[in-house]
Amino acid sequence: MKHTIQQIFRSGKFVVGFAIFAVLFLIVLIYPLIITDSPLAIIAQGTFFEPGTYVSVFDSIGAPKYSLDLPHADAKRIANRLSAEGREAMRDWLVGAGVVQDDLDIEDTVQLIALWESHFDSTLSIPGMTNAKRNYYIRLDTSLKGLLSTDATIIAEENADTGALEVTKTIAPNDYVNINEVANVRFLPLGTDNFGRDVLTELITAAGVSLQIGFVAGTIATAIGLTLGLLAGYIGGVVDDIIMFFTNLFTVIPSMVLLILISFSIGQDKRGATTIAAVIGFTSWYWTTRAVRAQVISLRNRDHVNLSKLSGHSIAYIIFADILPYIASYVVMAMILQISSGILAEAGLSILGLGPRTTEVPTLGLMMNWAMIYQAHILGKWWAYLPVLITIALITFSMNLMNTGLDQVFNPALRE
Repeated sequence: MKHTIQQIFRSGKFVVGFAIFAVLFLIVLIYPLIITDSPLAIIAQGTFFEPGTYVSVFDSIGAPKYSLDLPHADAKRIANRLSAEGREAMRDWLVGAGVVQDDLDIEDTVQLIALWESHFDSTLSIPGMTNAKRNYYIRLDTSLKGLLSTDATIIAEENADTGALEVTKTIAPNDYVNINEVANVRFLPLGTDNFGRDVLTELITAAGVSLQIGFVAGTIATAIGLTLGLLAGYIGGVVDDIIMFFTNLFTVIPSMVLLILISFSIGQDKRGATTIAAVIGFTSWYWTTRAVRAQVISLRNRDHVNLSKLSGHSIAYIIFADILPYIASYVVMAMILQISSGILAEAGLSILGLGPRTTEVPTLGLMMNWAMIYQAHILGKWWAYLPVLITIALITFSMNLMNTGLDQVFNPALRE
């Protein structure tokens, strides 16, 4: 056993695959211990917030202020509120309102805003402008108010006795706060999804659930395939014919079609993660059965097996003591592939809306389904789907790499 393990970990492909999988597995285990938030908790009053650090505006007003004269601060402030898209939109409106295009320089912020303030009229009808575009220009005009102003912003509160507003604080353009002194700060490295939920917390929990589904489905499929393959290969005869009849029947029917039909018939309310895993496992055992049967047929007439027969050992003893140890490595590799296939099968079902219950736990497939339904890929909200794709790819890639490494160790024809 020790020698076998040493051989396995000398395989570069297995080590790389194992390292990737181990890192993902440790993240899935450790992250929930540090961040205890519910993965389905809605924390944002809006959808698809971009990745970044979010600071409470209310709390930052009361935090200690520091005056910093940073170079290019004004330019960054303007660029943050007036994007290149906004500048081009302003140019289009001004040209449509009669301003000569040669007199416009969209990079000259002062001139551009001055022309905008002197010409913009929300009631003006420009040929070809839709109502949605008009509303966009009104929102753009609102966002430009005071953009070039260097005056301080005044914070006022209502006097409880007189009802008049009283100045309580002023905020100058060069006032800054230390983020460590703000009471409420939330780091969202992957932003929020269409429901306003933290994508990172959701992703890690979903990866754990998908791994559980893969392990359960892989265990069931491997157990069924191994049992039937051992019986068909060793006993043969009528038993082999019956087992191979059902195996061939499952082989010619696409497994995804079976999964879709069974999942649809179960119903949304009864489709838990374990149920989906069991369905995947019970519909993906057939290729393991065929492979194990072929291995057993090549072993059942070996000398050590014939000697065991002559010694009067039972069929169960011969299978478990004289045959199973010789195909154990292949069974491990088959299970790795079954786990990987189970994760991909769940993702495929969930994208079609036939995965586990959406109100129970997230899975990688469900996250893809939500992103697709709410058109994240069309709106350019990459953080809602790209991390999910990368996670699925890393999990399946690591498992297939481990399987290739094991194959090189245990298959003499592939040894270097």
